[in-house]
Amino acid sequence: MTDADSLKSTPLNDLHIALGAKMVPFAGYSMPVQYPLGVLKEHLHTRTAAGLFDVSHMGQATLKGADVDAALETLVPGDLKALTPGQIRYTLLLNDAGGIIDDLMVTRVDSTTLYLVVNAACKDGDFAHIATKLKGRATLTRHDDAALLALQGPTAAKVLAKFIPAAASMPFMTGTTGHFDGVPVRLSRSGYTGEDGYEISISNASAEKVAKALLAQPGVQPIGLGARDSLRLEAGLCLYGSDIDTTTTPTTAALNWVIGPRRRAEGGFPGAGKILGEIKTGAPRKRVGIKPLGKAPARAHTEVQDGNGNRIGEISSGGFGPSFNGPVAMGTVDSAFAKPGTQVQLIVRGQALPAEIVSLPFVPHRYFKKQ
Repeated sequence: MTDADSLKSTPLNDLHIALGAKMVPFAGYSMPVQYPLGVLKEHLHTRTAAGLFDVSHMGQATLKGADVDAALETLVPGDLKALTPGQIRYTLLLNDAGGIIDDLMVTRVDSTTLYLVVNAACKDGDFAHIATKLKGRATLTRHDDAALLALQGPTAAKVLAKFIPAAASMPFMTGTTGHFDGVPVRLSRSGYTGEDGYEISISNASAEKVAKALLAQPGVQPIGLGARDSLRLEAGLCLYGSDIDTTTTPTTAALNWVIGPRRRAEGGFPGAGKILGEIKTGAPRKRVGIKPLGKAPARAHTEVQDGNGNRIGEISSGGFGPSFNGPVAMGTVDSAFAKPGTQVQLIVRGQALPAEIVSLPFVPHRYFKKQ
């Protein structure tokens, strides 16, 4: 059996092939990296109109229990008790050392139920970890029978409102349920591009019908993993396994904002002592934006040095930013060099190239804010 034979496919696999997608292995799945439009144009189209992404490889589950908030708060640092029905929280699954097992989205369904979306490569481990740790307090049910689509871009709301009128007035980071041409859907106003947009959970059996209906709308194009990566990099959003992993704490990852005042005061999450200590005194290293000052992009694992040639860190994600119109990167550096404006050098093919520490994001977020 070849590696290709062992890959899983999403319910939209046949549609991707019919649309001319170039398929590649990703997180154990055969996924579209680009369509005939090409990565550059797909990226720019999402920034100006609407792009449709197949993210059905992600893990979806519901967690139920009488004290489900308190239970899950023993594994993550987010304030889940404060969530009202329909609200979504981005948070982090932590190990006992405060390292990041995964990042995830948590939606309040009702007083006893939370809906979780986790990363594809981590989902089996995540769900096993949660189910084991919370045994007797909460029950986790996987939704492997559900596909997930992401409609992203400035015209996404206008497009989706044709099918679900209430979508247009949903605040950012909220979720609801409804129907799309008679198909039951779970809808969230969220995404991974820095643009306004939605994630749409539907049954595997209905995925192609919904995807085709959206792609038939003017201004909607299918978008692959290539543009998804450049969009999230410009937006300064972490990719698990590259920018964050079990060796990074929330403080190292510059994600302290996920830990609200109550959780900082009470603790009670894995690695709380270490993480709260780092918040107080500073972590030894930190994730930052890095702008190469020339035209050459710096890829992952590129060494970052100070002006004297001392190693101070490493690029975790890097490439060309089509909307930024230049090379963009993120990486982790010693905290002494993390201030925006700090001059550094990147070792690319043996050459030291000038770069600068910059604030994230490279391209401003344009999430929907209710007036």
